[in-house]
Amino acid sequence: MTERRFRVPDDLAAHGLEFIPDGLVAAVGPGRVVRFMNSRAEAVTGLAAADVVGRDIRVALPLQDRGGDSWWDISDPWEGLESRTGHRERLLVLPSGRELLVTARYVRPGRGEPVTSVVLGLRDAESRRRAEQESAALLTSVAHELRSPLTGVKGFSSTLLKNWDRFTDDQKRLMLETIEADADRVTRLITELLDTSRIGTGRLTVHAQPLTVLPRLEAQVERRVASGTERERFEVTVDPGVEVVWADPDRFEQILTNLVDNALRYGRGRVSVAVQRSTWEGPAAADLVVADEGDGIAPEHRELVFSRFWQAGAKHGTGLGLYLVRGLVEAHGGEVAVEDAPSGGAALRATFPDGD
Repeated sequence: MTERRFRVPDDLAAHGLEFIPDGLVAAVGPGRVVRFMNSRAEAVTGLAAADVVGRDIRVALPLQDRGGDSWWDISDPWEGLESRTGHRERLLVLPSGRELLVTARYVRPGRGEPVTSVVLGLRDAESRRRAEQESAALLTSVAHELRSPLTGVKGFSSTLLKNWDRFTDDQKRLMLETIEADADRVTRLITELLDTSRIGTGRLTVHAQPLTVLPRLEAQVERRVASGTERERFEVTVDPGVEVVWADPDRFEQILTNLVDNALRYGRGRVSVAVQRSTWEGPAAADLVVADEGDGIAPEHRELVFSRFWQAGAKHGTGLGLYLVRGLVEAHGGEVAVEDAPSGGAALRATFPDGD
């Protein structure tokens, strides 16, 4: 019985476990001797199987928690509680500094009996590091995006409070309008962050209704002109028959704003903002198309631009704009795609299905 119990790890490779994507290490017997280590475990630990197999796993694989304490002393698989069968994935570290995501299984011949072998599943922590890097990048971008408008709000409000009587009404109005514009930027950024979270968790909702689009397109242009963009850079058109689009008013405004932002930030020349009758394979629909006269978007990047934090080398922005556009359009039941603009730049086409 004892010999059969300890033969299990010797058979692991024969059952194809050498080819699983995760690392696998198995130790057996009261001596905690390593009897199996696959090539993936070698890769993620940086240790050779020849230097690990046949040794006490606690010595050959000295796992530590982030505080530097020995995981083997803390968990004590062989002498710990008899009811334990292992532990879920956790982040552990080797003395070399390599971070590993470790899952453990404690093998017992029967309930409450001593552990006969310990099997570890190992993965490198690259995915976690990428997630942490994305979070750090987001925090940096958000801090940068918030600092500019908040600096303006603070500066103008402090100046007004200290020198109210020294300014003319026109000067006061200009400062208050600037404060309002900067506050709107902060509100928009916070809304984008909340919507990013809702898209990621599948909780984003829209309330579509008939929406007359021409006034909204024109108001978008007026806001850009008021903020310093030349009016000649914009061309607005609405095809006959699509004067009304089924969309959530607030979400449509977000989509339009992000598409125009993208065209102004990354494109050049005239920005065309149009609503056209769609030809997509689905229910009747209208397309919101924003195009520029820049260099366009390379075919290999036309899906990547909708990824979170995609900035294509840009040094400003959160990289969330087009990610939000896709999420918001899909919440309407539509789709968004990148095309070549007639002028040679990029055209982003957002499709909104009709409500009837």
